[in-house]
Amino acid sequence: MITIRPAHERGAANFGWLDSRHTFSFGNYYDPRHMGFASLRVINEDKVTPSAGFGTHGHRDMEIITYVLDGALEHKDSLGTGSVIRSGDVQRMTAGTGIRHSEFNASEQDSVHFLQIWILPEAEGLEPGYEQIAIAAAAKQGQLRLVGSRDGRDGSVTIHQDVSLYTTSLAAGDRVEHTLAASRVAWVQVVRGAVDLNGHALTAGDGAAIRDLDTLSLRGTADAAEVLVFDMAA
Repeated sequence: MITIRPAHERGAANFGWLDSRHTFSFGNYYDPRHMGFASLRVINEDKVTPSAGFGTHGHRDMEIITYVLDGALEHKDSLGTGSVIRSGDVQRMTAGTGIRHSEFNASEQDSVHFLQIWILPEAEGLEPGYEQIAIAAAAKQGQLRLVGSRDGRDGSVTIHQDVSLYTTSLAAGDRVEHTLAASRVAWVQVVRGAVDLNGHALTAGDGAAIRDLDTLSLRGTADAAEVLVFDMAA
């Protein structure tokens, strides 16, 4: 079964410096029908104006994934970590027992466009941690590239939950398939362009919850489509 979450139905917040869309309930946006899916709790699509950003604030007991689409996001945290996350980069931050961090647009001229994803951890009170990888464009073109996993296999970031996160870029006509094992569910998030998911047309910002399905089939229907696939325990 595939249940579509249309982009235009997402929650929204606009503070001038930040334009955000919320796939699931977040902040002042609350919808009891959309509180998350399996261990996936937040998918926020954020656009931040030049030099603006989120001042130092705290998190705990959450796995936080940042996926940058365009621009550069500067990160600093209470672990002493400082980095710039650029287009194609994936960052994982384990909030665990508590972490404080800030995120700012690293450019004085260009906006930054990114997804922030929250995943509920498999245990509370984990040691806070940070990890970042760069994914070459060729590594995800026309194929599924693992970027996050429970065991950090294949050079992916380690997510402290039974989740495998894939990314793919699809030109028009490109097709990829992913098999779901028994007792697994999936969430598909289109971040650019347009695709066909098992006969369902999806465009940028659309999401889809997948249950009781053996195989996901994604076909690009517009050039430069980009998709995230979350394979999760039910």
